[in-house]
Amino acid sequence: MGGASTKLTRGKTRRLVFILGDQLNRDSAVFDGHDPATDLVFMAEVSAESTKVKSHKARTTLFLSAMRHFRDQLRSDGLRLDYLEFDADGNPGTLDGALALAIGRHKPAEIVVCEPGEHGIAVAIESAARREGVALRFAPDRHFLVSSEEFAAFARGRKSLRLEHFYRPLRAKFGILMDGKEPVGGQWNFDHDNRGAFGKEGPGLLPAPTAFSPDKLTKAVIALVQKQFPEHPGDLSQFDWPVTRDQSLMALDDFIAHRLPHFGRYQDAMWTGQPWLYHSRLSAALNLKLLDPREVVARAEEAYRSGQACLASVEGFIRQIVGWREYVNGLYWYFGRDYRESNGLAAERPLLPLFEDPQCTRMHCVRSIVQDVQDRSWVHHIPRLMVLSNLALIAGVNPQEFLQWMRERFIDAADWVMVPNVIGMGVHADDGRMMTKPYAAGGAYISRMSTYCKGCVYDPKKRVGDTACPFTTLYWDFLARHREHFAGNHRIAQQLHGLDRLSDLTDVREQAVELAFMRRENGI
Repeated sequence: MGGASTKLTRGKTRRLVFILGDQLNRDSAVFDGHDPATDLVFMAEVSAESTKVKSHKARTTLFLSAMRHFRDQLRSDGLRLDYLEFDADGNPGTLDGALALAIGRHKPAEIVVCEPGEHGIAVAIESAARREGVALRFAPDRHFLVSSEEFAAFARGRKSLRLEHFYRPLRAKFGILMDGKEPVGGQWNFDHDNRGAFGKEGPGLLPAPTAFSPDKLTKAVIALVQKQFPEHPGDLSQFDWPVTRDQSLMALDDFIAHRLPHFGRYQDAMWTGQPWLYHSRLSAALNLKLLDPREVVARAEEAYRSGQACLASVEGFIRQIVGWREYVNGLYWYFGRDYRESNGLAAERPLLPLFEDPQCTRMHCVRSIVQDVQDRSWVHHIPRLMVLSNLALIAGVNPQEFLQWMRERFIDAADWVMVPNVIGMGVHADDGRMMTKPYAAGGAYISRMSTYCKGCVYDPKKRVGDTACPFTTLYWDFLARHREHFAGNHRIAQQLHGLDRLSDLTDVREQAVELAFMRRENGI
């Protein structure tokens, strides 16, 4: 990222350190050489960050509360700070407008910002600095183990950007779960041990994850959000997310003690009425930089070394942090700004009404999961991928509309997170640049990995008829629609050959058309 090239001139402030809402780490590179006598920290709450995507109320609350707690920490550390609150007089409502305001007020010789996690924010900051004639420097984001330049060096010239080719060298480089030069346990990947479904007995008695009752500051933010964004999606009655580093460390402790031991085996399983299961609920804290991935990984490895958790669980969790999280961030920057507009399958169906109103569908899985998202702004990665994204994929929903919905609804929906996860993995809109096959599945998968089908009016085994599961109908129609497109893809060849065994394919495709034209329950 390049900064404005204006020559430094000494003003009232030597350095204006601009802290964004997802950069709440005290060890950030922006604080290197910080002198409270001459340097000033600037933070701003702006409405645009909640309205450019119509953010879930819980997401806006988390950001504002975490920012205000971090502000108070910086002040207690003795740093000079200018903090622009949301409803302050003259707040322009945009990051670049707020920055221009601060420049005019403090006349800095230089602006320092940690590399943003979104293309558009970097451009806006650069534009503001250029307009105001102030030098700008982007400090490296040390939060990630791999910089965008390092990832580009890995990706350049490769025909396939497989996660495994990225993950193994990274583990070896940082000595994570290694015995010398070899992986602990003699293998890198324990995925075959980590695809278990719960039996009839269910997931067992799980303690509720550590919850954090809103303090006075957070309660004030909740009231502000309710007042300013009454039409935004979501409910705040259950808001209990960690908003400080100390709380985030407590959430990490809770996960290591109570959930990590069984995380691996059941990470792909779903169970009605239990949204957390064995998952960590740490993604939002990580994305705000309240937790460092290195400390999270170290705690997980320590749990294995001490016998607290098995290797398959620990490797599966570490793969999510060191592998997938770093990989997705690298892809976001490597693919560039236009990647989000990909639509390789020419999917143009408008967003299904059930994503906005779960009560308009009788599909138990979708109704339950969308309601969980409405209530908590969170479900774990399998409902996101194999129910929500899967439905958007096989129904042919426009990728950009679905991406917008996902960005609006999830508390951990950073741009760098959602664009690759949705465009590349979720709806396979990038012609396989990220994933070699689409993650498409019928009702049988949901039935095998969850209890959602129990008591549902639809039968996952049926393709046609009034009780046919829409997932099953649309899955086979998806394969038929795109048979030619995927003809050369050996990873989906078996599924495509299955079309030839369907005696009712014509009926299936006719029923899919009825679903597509919303002739059944408001669009499935």
